[in-house]
Parts: sequence; structure tokens; C-alpha cells
Amino acid sequence: MLETSIPDSGLGDADDDDFDEAVEAADAELPDHRYLDRELSWLAFNQRVLELAEDPNVPLLERLNFLAIFANNLDEFFMVRVAGLKRRILTGLAVPTNVGRAPVDVLSDISAEAHRLQSRHADAWTNHVRPDLAAAGIEFRLWDELSDDDREGLDEYFHRQVFPVLMPLAVDPAHPFPYISGLSLNLAIRIRNAKTGRQEFARLKVPPMLPRLIELPHESGSPRRYIPLESLIANHLEDLFPGMEILDHHTFRLTRNEDMVIEEDETENLIQALEAELMRRRFGPPIRLEITDDMDDVTLDLLVKELEITEKEVYRLPGPLDLRALFELGRLDRPDLRFPAHVPTTAVAFQPAEQNGRADLFAAIRKADVLVHHPYESFTTSVQAFLEQAAKDPHVLAIKQTLYRTSGDSPIVQALIDAAEAGKQVLALVEVKARFDEANNIVWARKLEKAGVHVVYGLVGLKTHCKLVNVIREENGVLRSYSHIGTGNYNPKTSRIYEDFGLFTVDNQVGRDLTRLFNELSGYAIEKKFKRLLVAPLHLRKGLLRLIEKERRNALAGKPARVRIKVNSIVDEQVIDALYRASQAGVTVEVWVRGICSLKPGVAGMSENITVRSILGRYLEHSRIFAFHNDGDPVAYIGSADMMHRNLDRRVEALVRVTTPEHAKELEELFDLAMSDETSSWHLGPDGEWTRHSLDANGKLLVDLQERTMARVQQRRRPRAVR
Repeated sequence: MLETSIPDSGLGDADDDDFDEAVEAADAELPDHRYLDRELSWLAFNQRVLELAEDPNVPLLERLNFLAIFANNLDEFFMVRVAGLKRRILTGLAVPTNVGRAPVDVLSDISAEAHRLQSRHADAWTNHVRPDLAAAGIEFRLWDELSDDDREGLDEYFHRQVFPVLMPLAVDPAHPFPYISGLSLNLAIRIRNAKTGRQEFARLKVPPMLPRLIELPHESGSPRRYIPLESLIANHLEDLFPGMEILDHHTFRLTRNEDMVIEEDETENLIQALEAELMRRRFGPPIRLEITDDMDDVTLDLLVKELEITEKEVYRLPGPLDLRALFELGRLDRPDLRFPAHVPTTAVAFQPAEQNGRADLFAAIRKADVLVHHPYESFTTSVQAFLEQAAKDPHVLAIKQTLYRTSGDSPIVQALIDAAEAGKQVLALVEVKARFDEANNIVWARKLEKAGVHVVYGLVGLKTHCKLVNVIREENGVLRSYSHIGTGNYNPKTSRIYEDFGLFTVDNQVGRDLTRLFNELSGYAIEKKFKRLLVAPLHLRKGLLRLIEKERRNALAGKPARVRIKVNSIVDEQVIDALYRASQAGVTVEVWVRGICSLKPGVAGMSENITVRSILGRYLEHSRIFAFHNDGDPVAYIGSADMMHRNLDRRVEALVRVTTPEHAKELEELFDLAMSDETSSWHLGPDGEWTRHSLDANGKLLVDLQERTMARVQQRRRPRAVR
């Protein structure tokens, strides 16, 4: 068995008292108001998504998808973040936010900004994207715009497909106001009883199991036309209320608190507790009411009273509501209205020697570490193939894997089942508390258990968010560890649109680290340090702070110093303060963030050496990279952790050091491209405002990082393909 050298972790000596004093000292030299509000920063992120939907240079169906993504994002924000703030206020447990403001004040700011953004979102659809779709032969019609033939055909469709599943609910002394489920689309209907002359109210839920957009018949070459389901239903109310006069009808939609609270240490069976909490989630308190802008005051007053909602929580918008429905149109077969097709390539190391042969991934990993960049490089021919080969290989004795989110029909889950059925030891550490994936995770966790996989649910009080696989293989009588540490979930579907890195290695030290980590995860606690991994919640933050402090000291000594961080979000005050101190010492700090950023760059005397960029596009930037100049001996880590309290204190996260020089260079070149002024990106100013830079001085489009990366990956594979 070959021993590999154990690289210096780059963290310095554990007894470095000077470091501890520097990190833990009071930040007297840093101003009080040095952070940006995390909630408003998230709304700024969703505005960047909206700006892509508004951009005429983005293909039309992609703009449609960005409109739908904006709507879906905002729903989740209200269900979790706004709901959490409101719950803490109501229970009297509210604590100041990360910028020291009272939650009630932040809630007011969120309301004002969310109202502005939702109005802008509706305007983008009504006045920009919808007309552009019509010009491209995709029309969104209303009932009044249809011909008699169209109406006749829809009338038949209504009675055959829609009418049987509708459930109108009257509100009167004998029928109390019905429960309105979260995110459901509803019609509020005022009717008059023809016999008594009495006005009454009824609620009709738009069936979520039916297509929201109904396509009208069209001939070849003619425009494709769609009508919203609620419009069809609204124009057939007489069939639902015979003998009644329809006075008025309006669409409304309610958002409820869907954040979950589970006391794990008091729960014997986490799965059963989650199932009960998922049921309770459906009945969470209301936090947002969306109504069409033509709703009359009588109907609105009734809804506000019955739903116990405040005026600030009412969002009056032009129809249609719930533009998540645009995902349906986004799937149209119109390649001319999409980003150019991209087929991921197989990583060079995993390409078979023969044209039609099968690659031996274990042999490839034995030669050298393999760094794979998704979705530019295929998940199917790397991560999935690795697990499938392990499941079939008679020399493989055990497979251990963390699973946070995966698809319902996942080949990853199937590979683990196949391995267990083949007699291998298989451990799946399933995080059933992955938000909004809890129900799905419960289903396939039980499927794994039935197949004989050892399924564990992590540590009490901690979500297991790290992305790890450890395969134990017998080779010539010696056990060898093959490891994969990634930045993204083991999900074949999202791997096509999420940008992530994954490192395959046969390094003995990584194998020993993972063996210990899995043992601790399936046991009781994570206590010890690791050699090539930084693991939260105990050591990851401190490890990064040491590396940042080392750069600060190098800068003070007159040496070149640089810190580069790529994350989804950065909020943690200790990390931000360390970056401020580094900047004050002259360290060049570059932060590449997709979502929330509480760091203020460019503030004189505090952060003038800090640059923050954000890049959004066809792929969701999801990888986490931490790179340090380290006096000319670069140190780089990749892994699962964002710089958030939840990641550093309440989750099990893992970063692995990238030791191969070519891999470190690949990460540096990606960062060079991201931070270049010639690359399209958003720039964060000291006031918290994000400014988009997508055109040069002559109005020409700047470089698209994702397109350029795609081209680079494909180019380095061409010479191999020619041979």
C-alpha cells in the first residue's frame, strides 16, 4: 500500500497564542455599523434574478424562467425568513438582527422592499416579457380575447376535465370561513341568492393538480396560445352556483409560515416527528396575502378579517398571480428562444482509453487526484459512475455516503441499494431535515432501510450538510480508501444546472479523516481535528480565521497577501471582521458571492482593499472555494460550507484542501475570470447597492463567465478526442 505524504494544513500551530489574541481581541478599530442587513441583502439577490428576466439580451424563454425563479424564491423567503421574524416577535423572543435593529423594524423594511419588487416583477411580465412572447408566437390570452370557437372548445374541456374536481365552499352561518392552504390559488366570489336577495361569499380553490396554463388548439405555423386556468373557471361560475347571481370574483393567494421547529433531543423518532411537523406546516399562520388589483373593498375586508392579516401583509398586484406557472411555458420546445445547448463532457481522467470502452474510475483516481467541475463536466460519468462501479465491484467492501438532497428516482440511491443487496456494508447518512425536501427524503430513507442499507440521521441539533463519499476497497490484501468530497448535493437532476466542484482522491490521510468523520456522525459527536479536512461546527471557522490572519501578518511584513472566497452567502461576523482586519493591513480580499452578503466593501479605513462580485446566469453558482496566497505557497479548500452562522455553528460541514498544483491553478484562473472588469457581473458598493456591469463602454456585451468556462473545459478535451 502506497503511503502519500501528509500536506501541511496551512493552519499554523495549534498553540499559536498570538493568533488567538488577534482573533479574539475586541474590535475597537472597526466601526459599529459595519454590516449590511442579511434580509435586505437577500432581497437584493432576488432583484438580481429579476434583472436577468428584464434583460432583452437574455433568451426569451430563459427570461420566463427567471420570472418564475424570482416568484419561487420570494415564496420561500416569506415562508421561512419572514415567518421566522414574525414568530419571534409574536412569542417575545425577538433579538436584534445582524445589524442591531429590532426585528419589527426589519419586518417593516422587508415589507416595503418586497412590495416594490413584486410590483416590478408584475410589470416585467405584463409590459416586457408577455409582449415579447407574443411577438415570438407565444400568446397569453384572456377569456374576453377569445373567439366563439375557442370558447366552445374550452367549455367542453371545462366540463370534462375541470368541473368534476372543483369544490366551491360557501360562507354563511352554517358554513364557517374555510381553511385556505398555503400557496394555493383561490377565487373569492360574491354571489346573490336569487330567492332571498341576500349577498353571500364563496371560496373556490383552483385545483393544483391541473395544468395552470391551458393551451388552445393551433395550426402549424400559427401562434401557440394559452389561457390561465383561473380565467377559465371564473367564466364558468354560473355552472357552479346555479340559481345565483354572480356579483364579483377575484383571485387571491395566501402564504403561510412553513418554517419547521423540532426539538430533537426530546424526540425519540426523528422521522415520526418530521412527518407530524410536515402535517402541521400546512396550518401555519398567514404571513402574506396576494390579491389582484381589481379586488373590491368588501371582499378584501372579509379576507383580512377572516385570515387575521395586516394591511402591510397585503400585496395588490395585476394578474395573474403566482407566476411560478411560467415554468410550464419555459419547457416549450423552442431552442431558438433558449441558451445554446450544452452537453457536459467527461473529465479527461475518466475518459476510457478505448473509444467505446468503459472507464475504470478506481484506476484513474489511483494515478492522481481528480477535480471535476459540474455542470461543465458530467456528473453522470463521474460521481454517479463512481458509485455504480463501487456497487458492482467485488473488491469493494463498504460504501459510506452523506445524502442531503437527491432526486426521487435517484440512480445514486439505487447504487447504494444495489451495493447493499450485493452484500457490501453500506452506510447512508441521510439529512431528513433538508428544508422543503423533508417529505422526499423520508420516502427514500425508508426505501434504503428496506434494502438493508444502514441509515442514520446524523447528530442531535446539527444538520449534516457535508457532501462526502468513502469507498473501502480491498487491493492485494490491503484496504484502500477512495474518497469524494464535493460542494454540491448528490442529485443528478440539479447537477445539470448547479455549478459545483468535486474532488476524487485515494489519499490515505483523506481516507482516514473520512473514516473517523463517518464514525463520529453515526455515533455521538464531532470532537477531534482532522488532517486534510476542516470540519464544522468545531474547527472550520477557526481554521479559516487562522488562514486569514496569516495573510494579514504577511501583509504587515511587506509580503504579497491575498484572500479569495467564493460562497453562496457571507454573513458570519467573525469571518467578516477578520477580512476587514486583513484589508486594513493591506491584504487584497476578493469575495465572489451569489446570494446574501453582509460585508461592506470599499469603506475607507476598513475595507478599501475588499472587492465583492456576484455572478448569475444559466447555471446556479453553488461551489464554495477558499484560496490563500500563503507567501507564494498557495492554499486552497473546496467544500460545502457557506459563511453563515447555521453552516459554521449548527451544521456538519467539510472543506478539503486541494493539493494538486494544476487543480489549485484551475481554481485561481476561474477566480481571475470572475473578478475581471471584462466579465459580466454585479458589483457591490459600500452602501449595499448592487450595480450590474454587463456592457462595455461601446455597448458590447461583457464576457459571460459560464460560457467562457464551458469553452475552456471543452477546449482542453479536444486534443484527447483527436488521438
